[in-house]
Amino acid sequence: MAVNQSSKMPLWLSVLVAGLFVVGAFWIGNSQTVSNSKKNSAGEDVATPTAPALAKTTAQRRPEDAALIVREPGKTPPGMAWIPGGVTLIGNAEGEHEDERAEHEVALDGFWMDATEVTNRDFQKFVQVTKYVTLAEKTPTAADLPGVDFSQIDPENLKPGSICFTYQYTGKKIDKSHHQWPYQLWGYVKGANWAHPDGPDSNVADKLDHPVVHINWDDATAYAKWAGKRLPTEAEWEYAAHGGKSDWAYPWGNDQLPAGKWMHNVWQGEFPYKNENLDGFPESSPVKSFPANGYGLYDMSGNVWEWCSDWYLPDYYAFSPRKNPQGPDHSHDPNEPGMPKRVQRGGSFMCNVNYCTGYRISARMKGTPDSGLRHTGFRCVKSAP
Repeated sequence: MAVNQSSKMPLWLSVLVAGLFVVGAFWIGNSQTVSNSKKNSAGEDVATPTAPALAKTTAQRRPEDAALIVREPGKTPPGMAWIPGGVTLIGNAEGEHEDERAEHEVALDGFWMDATEVTNRDFQKFVQVTKYVTLAEKTPTAADLPGVDFSQIDPENLKPGSICFTYQYTGKKIDKSHHQWPYQLWGYVKGANWAHPDGPDSNVADKLDHPVVHINWDDATAYAKWAGKRLPTEAEWEYAAHGGKSDWAYPWGNDQLPAGKWMHNVWQGEFPYKNENLDGFPESSPVKSFPANGYGLYDMSGNVWEWCSDWYLPDYYAFSPRKNPQGPDHSHDPNEPGMPKRVQRGGSFMCNVNYCTGYRISARMKGTPDSGLRHTGFRCVKSAP
C-alpha cells in the first residue's frame, strides 16, 4: 500500500505558515511525556506503564535459522562494525509504552552498521561532492504548499529554516498541566540547517565530530544511497543496540548509572528548566564520547535521534514477520491520523526521566519524514552480499 504523504502539509511548512512554535507531529513523534508517574529516590518523576505489562517470552532457534548469515563475509568497511546474524527478541513486555510491549521473536541476517552516527564531517563531504541541498536549506514555494493562498503569507516567513529548541532563549514558565506543554519549547528558526544548527550565526566548524542534525528522512536516505549503504530497519537497529545482550535495557546493562557513571548523553535535571550537565555535554557530544556496546557501536542511547527505514505503526509488533522484518507498508499514528511517520530510535541529549525515556533500547519513537530537527540525525547499515 502506498502512503500518501501529501495528505497533510509538511510539518516544517505548517510551522512556518501557521506561525506556531510547534505542531503536534513534532513533539509526539520525538518524545513521550509522562502521563502517570512516581518519584524515585532523588525525588524525580519516573515514567510508569499506562497499561499492564505483558508476559515475558524467550527466543527459540529453529532449524531454518541455520541459514542465517552469521560469519562476516568479507572485510569490514571503514567506520563500520559487523553485526552477526541471530535470533532475538524485539520489544519489551515490561516496557513503559504500549507500542513496545508486544515482545516478539525475529531472525536476522548479519549486516554492517556504522560504528557512530553520521557526523558533520561526513555529511560535509557528501555535500561537497554531490552539491546536495537539504530540505531545511530550501526556500518554500507554491509547489510545497498546495492549496495555500500565498497572498496571506508574509514573504518574510518564506525563508529556509528548521525547528530548534527555543525555550532556553525565552526562559518563560511552562504550564505542564496542559497535555501539549512541549509545544511551547520549540520554534521555527530561519537559517537553521545542518551547517548552522542554531541559526545563521552558528556553524559546525568546531563540531565536525558531532552527529549531523536537522536531517529529515529523505536527506538521510540520500546520504545513505551515495555512501552505498541504507538506513537500518527498526529490528536491525534494536538488535544491534543490544550488543549481543538481548535482555539489557541499555547498551551497557540494566543500570542506567553503573557505579554512578553516566554512560550516555541525555538531560540531567528537570526538563526543560535546568540541565545539570552531569554527563559533561549540554547539547550534542562528539561521537565516541562514551563507551561502545558489545558490537563496537557508539551512542546507541542518547546524543541524537536516529532515523530507521520503517514506517511507524503502533501495533506492528503484533504481526511482524519473523525473518528480516522490513516494517509495515503504511503508517498510522492514532495521535495524528493522516500524518505518516517513520521510526526513530535511540533518544537524544534532550531525553530525561521526567519527559522522554527514548534512550531505552526498546523505546519506539516516530517522526514525520519531512521534519529535520535540532536533535535528529542518523547512521547507516550495509547488507551482507
